[in-house]
Amino acid sequence: MKHPFLISIPHGGIEVPEVVRRRMALTDRELLWYSDPATRTLFDFGQSVEAIIDTPVSRMVVDLNRPPLPLPLRDPDGIIKLRTIDGRSVYLPGQTPDLPLIHRWMIQWYFPYHQRIDELIDTCPVRIAFDCHSMLPQGSQEQSDAGKKRPLICLGNYGDAEGNARPGSITTCPPEWICRLAGEFKKEFPGQGDVALNTPFSGGFVANAHYWRKGIPWVQIEVNRALYERTSHEDNADAEHERILALRETVWKILARFWDGISPGIPADP
Repeated sequence: MKHPFLISIPHGGIEVPEVVRRRMALTDRELLWYSDPATRTLFDFGQSVEAIIDTPVSRMVVDLNRPPLPLPLRDPDGIIKLRTIDGRSVYLPGQTPDLPLIHRWMIQWYFPYHQRIDELIDTCPVRIAFDCHSMLPQGSQEQSDAGKKRPLICLGNYGDAEGNARPGSITTCPPEWICRLAGEFKKEFPGQGDVALNTPFSGGFVANAHYWRKGIPWVQIEVNRALYERTSHEDNADAEHERILALRETVWKILARFWDGISPGIPADP
């Protein structure tokens, strides 16, 4: 039986089309590192969920988890990246894309992703959506938590550290739901501070925009890359892949247990 989940993986792509690549100052290794390269495997729950959407294109080309306004290039960490999270220039001198080119890229990659999310919610029996990401073990130079150690798991609903709405705002998921989900994660990651709500990330454009548009609850999930990435030269890619697969099983067990625990009390047609 499928669970009524929509899984969104907006940053897992690693492809950089040549028309973009020749403008960039970053190496292939750097482009991979600045993406969420494992998330398309980590959150691929296959036929166990009602809907999955991801993209092959790197976030360093077009970031699908950023708002379309204000127009790109006003924010160096917006839809079109000008600087990396540690302050490096993304584009070669004189090669920053202009607005007509950015518009073409958004028509090709950005808007279809968001349109497809709406279509999946409209056509599939989705009851909750998860926007799925990875995060570095500590904050980088240009991030609000620069130099700080991060939790193993961060769940976001645009609320505060308890999952409640902040003044003048609303949450994308009921506080009792995200707290219940955090409790299930804590069973698998029981260390002090291993699981956090809305810190360092409370949610991005995908969760916020589509909650407002469709009313389906959204939770942003951030998994610390320290849980699976190689830590030494002796470690190898096969071992990393095995850790990703094992972690995927753990995350799926948590999500399924969470839903199976709350679904009996949810009206069939809320």
